[in-house]
Amino acid sequence: MPEVSKSTLLNRLALASLVANVGLVVTGAAVRLTGSGLGCPTWPRCTDASYTTTREMGVHGVIEFGNRLLGIALGLIALATFIAALLQKPRRRSLVLLSLAAGLGIPGQGVLGGITVLTDLNPWVVGLHFLLSMALITATWALWQRTREGDAPIRRLVARPLRHLAALTALASAAVIVVGVIVTGSGPHAGDEDAKRNGLDPATISQAHADLVFLLIGLSVALWFALRAVGAPAPAIRAAGVFVAVELSQGLIGFVQYFTHLPVALVAAHMLGACLVWVGTLNVLWRLRDRPVRVPDQPAATARTAEKAIA
Repeated sequence: MPEVSKSTLLNRLALASLVANVGLVVTGAAVRLTGSGLGCPTWPRCTDASYTTTREMGVHGVIEFGNRLLGIALGLIALATFIAALLQKPRRRSLVLLSLAAGLGIPGQGVLGGITVLTDLNPWVVGLHFLLSMALITATWALWQRTREGDAPIRRLVARPLRHLAALTALASAAVIVVGVIVTGSGPHAGDEDAKRNGLDPATISQAHADLVFLLIGLSVALWFALRAVGAPAPAIRAAGVFVAVELSQGLIGFVQYFTHLPVALVAAHMLGACLVWVGTLNVLWRLRDRPVRVPDQPAATARTAEKAIA
């Protein structure tokens, strides 16, 4: 297999797909924060008689329809990415499967968005819609990274205890995001003034969310110090440091938005921040291992021997 290129068409498409999935979260937040969640009151049409927004629907219809158009654009990018993976020479099975998974998530996202509209913005369905976006971000991140590495066996770059600490940190990060979704479902920005909320006490669930944030920051700082202490590879230390910085920024936005009664601009920034926190989580996990290009005449046991030495 030839050396992996970091500037291939597939690499660029995978990055575009990742960015577009993050963008879909931000535009989805704009829909909800402007009260445009039912700007198109039905699905898959925008109205009973039209697939597009109409003049009578005003700005809310334009905002909701614009978000649907971005979903279509995202689907086209995903399709192009899948085709590029199929046509790449030599074809790499992992890239085909990852691009397929990312592509199949797009119609799933559209259907779940339709259910959101048809259930009048049920907060639990809205939350699932967001979490599916996180899953797609995970798939597109993995695809982008896999285009930049080879197919040799994975090499672990740090010892097992540090990998366990990183996994615990990732679990805390996921918990922060899930509970943050529940907090959102209890708050005032429903996407429509008549939409129901989940009925949970906002103060109580916000406190639980804050507690998890403190836990995440503590684990992340500990991971950063531990990686520095053992002389881990520079990319791993740098990823952990960036992760801590992103968390602190996101935490600051979260606290300010809570005590200023959830202004729209800060809530939108917090939604973007949630995506960046999850990308930062994935980045840390990825930098604790690598996967070089397979060398045909290199014994397969070489990588396993190196990994045992680290463990």
